[in-house]
Amino acid sequence: ETPNGPLELTADAILVGVGRAPNLEGLNLEAAGVEYHRYGVKINDYLQTTNPRIYAAGDICLRYKFTHAADATARIVIRNTLFPGKQKWTSLIIPWCTYTDPEIAHVGLNERMAAERGVALDTYKVEFAEVDRALADGEEEGFVKIHTARGKDRILGATIVARHAGEMLNEITLAMQTGIGLGKISSVIHPYPTQAEAIHKAADLYQKTRLTPWTRKLLGWWLRFRG
Repeated sequence: ETPNGPLELTADAILVGVGRAPNLEGLNLEAAGVEYHRYGVKINDYLQTTNPRIYAAGDICLRYKFTHAADATARIVIRNTLFPGKQKWTSLIIPWCTYTDPEIAHVGLNERMAAERGVALDTYKVEFAEVDRALADGEEEGFVKIHTARGKDRILGATIVARHAGEMLNEITLAMQTGIGLGKISSVIHPYPTQAEAIHKAADLYQKTRLTPWTRKLLGWWLRFRG
């Protein structure tokens, strides 16, 4: 129902996500001084509960209900409890993938999140209909979309919709984790033909933005000088 009346939609399938609830019954957390709410155990940036001698990791305390997020935070708990120095779980760059066909994979900020936080973005998008391997595979449905900080090549987020989007996203997540900019990805040789070439094409789009009128003028002067 809309303000203008009923709205009818036709679909081939409906995907329903019912979510998950933490199983806290029988743990007697009150006796241990561990606070919790309907979404799970309360933690700080270091995965300590309200009892600093007790840590938590995974679905019981995270808003990211992913197996890979549980694994990453469990590693942090081991590091923070057994070794000097502490790592914040909030510093993790956590990707996710929805295993539909095609898959939907994402990491970092999207346009809506950036707008809510007042972060200015530049966006580089490549459709798989422009990628030779995707055409050869008959999998041209989808795209790669990469967001950078406005005027810079620092990657802030990305979304990939493709048959193997989850595997392809790893390259971008690695770049974000290690501070590799989109310009550096442009200089990395990607095998041809592969669908991951779409990432390389997106990086090339960034490189083209560097060819401003001023740089064109300077390049023209340099070529005339060399000639």
